[in-house]
Amino acid sequence: MYELVQVSEKCYYINCPAKIGVYVADKDNVYLVDSGNDKDAVSFIYDVETYLKTLDMVEGMEAAMFVPAHADASADVKQLVRYNRDKVQSIAERILSICEEPKCFERILREVFMGYGLTMNFEQYVLVGSTVRSYLSWLKDTGKLSAEFQDSMLLWQKA
Repeated sequence: MYELVQVSEKCYYINCPAKIGVYVADKDNVYLVDSGNDKDAVSFIYDVETYLKTLDMVEGMEAAMFVPAHADASADVKQLVRYNRDKVQSIAERILSICEEPKCFERILREVFMGYGLTMNFEQYVLVGSTVRSYLSWLKDTGKLSAEFQDSMLLWQKA
């Protein structure tokens, strides 16, 4: 589902829906695009499982310096990878907590917004809503959530 694709002699990108890309293979610098940041409480993720696998790939890269798009440059990428993994787990745990009782998507989204102090607008509804749907799907695929239809509504509940 993801691969390191060579664009030129020294330039690669990570081809995946996880939004991490551009690896310049000069053994000095690795540039990471959309590799996570502190400014968004819930960063856009299309596919949570692939995102985590991509973090594993990034963690295994070697370079003198890593230059993320949304964080300080560092010789050690492991701290950024750990931060992003922890953030994914934290959001997943929050969603599981919200889903102790059966809830529809809109209710879950509302509680995510309230829990992170986010302001609802059309852009955030789409971006955060899409990400929450990605988490719901991943949590269901991993057996941590169940989903069922009741009264013509899709309800999510902690498994």
